[in-house]
Amino acid sequence: QGNLMESGGGSVQAGGSLRLSCAASQFIGQHYAYCIGWFRQVPGKEREGVAVVCSDGVTNYGDSVKGRFSISLDNAKNNLYLQMNSLKPEDTAMYLCAADGRNMRAFQALGYIPAGIVPPAREFGYWGQGTQVTVSS
Repeated sequence: QGNLMESGGGSVQAGGSLRLSCAASQFIGQHYAYCIGWFRQVPGKEREGVAVVCSDGVTNYGDSVKGRFSISLDNAKNNLYLQMNSLKPEDTAMYLCAADGRNMRAFQALGYIPAGIVPPAREFGYWGQGTQVTVSS
């Protein structure tokens, strides 16, 4: 249930752009309330929240990507996108699409997630397999 499938990763030089896609129609169709977004992971490190968009109108970004990345969900809610501009070598990672059947208000009701951030990875119940992004200097 709620299959998520990423595409669009690849290799790019620093300063370049990539757009990632996540097929999300099954998940969106099954959930009235949701948050869906992107995380990234490099070996040996925890998953880092990149960006999230929620059914209650909230969009948040990780500090390291603000002003460079943009998340969007198409009007038909079939695909989630991550437009990545001004890429840096430190953006190199496996990028994963993640979703959960709670909106941001529900996440904040947990009592430990402040406004303005991407909720931690452990709160998301649905994950894609990931797509690799490599940025060379």
